[in-house]
Amino acid sequence: MSSELPVIHPEWSAPFRVRALCTTRAGGVSSPPWDSLNLGDHVGDNHGDVLENRRRLAHWAHLEPEDFHWLQQVHGADVAVLPASERIADGAVTDRKGVVCAILTADCLPVLLCNREGTKVAAAHAGWRGLADGVLENTLAHFEDLSQVLAWMGPAIGPDRFEVGPEVRERFLAFSRKLDSCFALSPERPGHFLADIYALARFRLQQAGVASIYGGGSCTVSEPEHFFSYRRDGQTGRMASCIWLEP
Repeated sequence: MSSELPVIHPEWSAPFRVRALCTTRAGGVSSPPWDSLNLGDHVGDNHGDVLENRRRLAHWAHLEPEDFHWLQQVHGADVAVLPASERIADGAVTDRKGVVCAILTADCLPVLLCNREGTKVAAAHAGWRGLADGVLENTLAHFEDLSQVLAWMGPAIGPDRFEVGPEVRERFLAFSRKLDSCFALSPERPGHFLADIYALARFRLQQAGVASIYGGGSCTVSEPEHFFSYRRDGQTGRMASCIWLEP
């Protein structure tokens, strides 16, 4: 592959036939405030620029633009089995070679999944709403043996910047009181909390039976040179976390 796009490669023990990456904000043609590799076609950016950015991503990955199956994400918990015509979903799974599961984010947590056999891959858009509603569990339901599943958590809003109201904390505590450790009192707003979305997702994955979990640690809000962040900038672009089986 060429080096024209500065992407993040997951550091995990996925099988060789599994390909995965996460884009940064660099390497595209979009103008501010979407500069420059915005891959979202729903954020006000010039449509032609988005198509060029997607073309660049496909070229870099030695794929065709139509191999990328972009979802209409709605912060829910539905999962599309690709290739599918219905794409209103926040998770995608496939066992087809050359079919790319792609998740767009700009603070929400992208989670990439595969089995150790290298016969199935998936991606989930795990913002707090989808995470609380079970998008990870719904995506994992498409795998046969969860002890053989690997998960990688891409860049998301960090635990020092993700301030939430008490209703968000209560949603997660209703799932397990053990998740209280994922919340700290906000030093800025009384009655609010700082949430660790990485820890919340890790707990849900582990409870479902996934032991091999990688990634986490970035902060989209705190790294403007690398990542888009909706909470930081409002109108901004979207990164893509992608996974597929080598054709």
